[in-house]
Amino acid sequence: MEVSGKIKVLNETQTFGSNGFRKRELVVTTDEQYPQMILVEFIQDKCDLLNNFKVGDDVKININLRGREWINPEGVAKYFNAIQGWRIEKLQSDASANVPPVETMDAFEPASDTSDGDADDLPF
Repeated sequence: MEVSGKIKVLNETQTFGSNGFRKRELVVTTDEQYPQMILVEFIQDKCDLLNNFKVGDDVKININLRGREWINPEGVAKYFNAIQGWRIEKLQSDASANVPPVETMDAFEPASDTSDGDADDLPF
């Protein structure tokens, strides 16, 4: 699965516990009629994938959905979902970004009088 959009939030890497578990989160805003703010987490060595990205970058992220069950002290089951990223790439934000700008007509000089005094003798 994948999600595409613009990076809205890019958090620093967090380290948990004595085993050194690492997690880094980002929020991507999708580009659709009703934009969604999707939290994606990168864990362990995948945290380093985010080092070359910044807020505002257009990206495509390959994700896995993860779910887990937790039994609270009262014995009631609670369920949690996570979106884990495992690959990320920058998208070209504007397809015409590499196309040189078109000059406007104001940039051209008008042609000088090219007639040599002869009447136009074209048949049409």
